[in-house]
Amino acid sequence: MAAGSFTSAGIDSKRQRALPVPRAIADMKTFTPDSSIASDVIPSANYGDRNKGRLPDMILLHYTGMPDVEGAIAQLCTAGTDVSAHYIVLEDGRIVQSVPESKRAWHAGVSFWAGEEDINSCSIGVEIINRGHDWGYPDFPLRQVAAVIALCRGIMLRRNVPPHRVLAHSDVAPARKKDPGEKFPWHSLANSGVGHWVQPAPIVRGETLKLGSISDDVAGLQTALARYGYQVPNHGKYDGPTMEVVTAFQRHFRPARVDGIADHSTMSTLHALLATLPADATPTQVAAQ
Repeated sequence: MAAGSFTSAGIDSKRQRALPVPRAIADMKTFTPDSSIASDVIPSANYGDRNKGRLPDMILLHYTGMPDVEGAIAQLCTAGTDVSAHYIVLEDGRIVQSVPESKRAWHAGVSFWAGEEDINSCSIGVEIINRGHDWGYPDFPLRQVAAVIALCRGIMLRRNVPPHRVLAHSDVAPARKKDPGEKFPWHSLANSGVGHWVQPAPIVRGETLKLGSISDDVAGLQTALARYGYQVPNHGKYDGPTMEVVTAFQRHFRPARVDGIADHSTMSTLHALLATLPADATPTQVAAQ
C-alpha cells in the first residue's frame, strides 16, 4: 500500500489537493492505520518504542503552527527534524496517520502532567493543521473539528483514554507552548464526550491574584492546579511559572480572557473541574519548589 493511497470517505475527491508527501520518505515502508477514518498514511521517520512498555492513556492535541500544510507534513515526517505525531488532521477533515499508535511519537517535548514527565510514552499525539499564533491564528474549520472529534472518540475507545486525559500541548508545557490555543473549541469536543469541561464561570469584577501576590490564597491556587495535573510550584508566591500555568489553564478552560491573572472566574472554573473529576482520577503531588 503506497503512502497516501487511501481515499477520504464523504469528501469530494475532485476538490481535494494531493497530499504533499516529502520526497525523502516517499519510499518508506508504510503500515495499516489504527483508525478506520484515517484517509492517508504518510509514515514518519521519527519515532521509537514507548519506555518500559507504557501503554498510552492520554491524547495530546497540538496545532502545527506553520504557514502551510506542506511544510508541516515535511517537518513531522522527515528524518532529522526530531518531531512527529501519530496523526495529522487537515483543514478539509482528512486524517493522516504518520506513526503507529503502539510507537512513541516525538510531539510533547519537555513536559509534565499528573506526576509523569515522559508524556510521549503515555500519549497519542494529534497535530491539527493551523498556522497558529505566529501566523495569524485562523479559526478551526467545522469539518476539521468534526474530524478531530471522530478521531479522538475512536482512540478513547481503543486505548481506554478517560475524558480528563484529553489535553492541550499548552497544558503539559505551559512555559513553552500555546497550542492548540484559545480558539480551539474544547466545548464542542466535550459535547461529544471528548475531554473534560465545565461551563466557565462568568467574568466579574472582584479581587484577583496576579504576578507578585504572596498569600495563602496563592498557595491554595497552586495546590488546586497541581491536583488537576499541572506542574506548578507551591510556595504561596504568584511568580512567573505560576502565571504561565494559569495562562495555560485559561487557554483551555476559560478562553474568554487569557491574561494569566487568577480572577474569580478562573478559580471558580478550576474548582468546578476538580469537583467533576472522576473518583478514580489519580491526584498528583505538588511539584517540588
